[in-house]
Amino acid sequence: MVRTDTNSLEKTKTAGVLQAIFTGRPATIQFRGKPMLTSIYKQPVEGPVMVRRLGVEGDEQADLRVHGGPDQAVYCYPAKHYARWQDELGRTLEFGAFGENLTVSGLVESSVRVGDVLAVGDAVLQVTRPRFPCFKLGVKFGDQRFVGRFQKSGRSGFYCRVLQEGMIEPGQPIRLAERDDSQPTIADVVASRDKEA
Repeated sequence: MVRTDTNSLEKTKTAGVLQAIFTGRPATIQFRGKPMLTSIYKQPVEGPVMVRRLGVEGDEQADLRVHGGPDQAVYCYPAKHYARWQDELGRTLEFGAFGENLTVSGLVESSVRVGDVLAVGDAVLQVTRPRFPCFKLGVKFGDQRFVGRFQKSGRSGFYCRVLQEGMIEPGQPIRLAERDDSQPTIADVVASRDKEA
């Protein structure tokens, strides 16, 4: 049972901070000489925004066969990873570079568990799974080899479903409202998939 009572959520543990919010709509780009729709190029949202059951208001997916849906409504990426990617790639990366909806601090794959319930602003999210990128991440970074590199890095970020719609805005704390310690971490799920590959 998910606690959505405001008084209960105020007493839960602060796990992180929402650093930035991004949304995008499908846009046509050229890939290998052909037009392709993608929503990976996202723009920052200033001020409060509503999170709905199927995602952050103003965000749309280009291909619903593999993106979006209730279990992939919101994509979170740890702010901590940006410094390491910048060192490895030798280039400056702004938040939102990985196509995330929420850039978060304090939450990383080794500490976030599948099923964790996170409260931010008026919204309540539940962690569902890691991100396993498609070729469009390679398109964005100008190198299809980056898709495999991203996967092997373990710096996958994680998807959430929306348990309670609500307004969120950058700078708000993210609270851990519920956790089942028997569930695997996001890092565990990524590692187990890598073993199967």
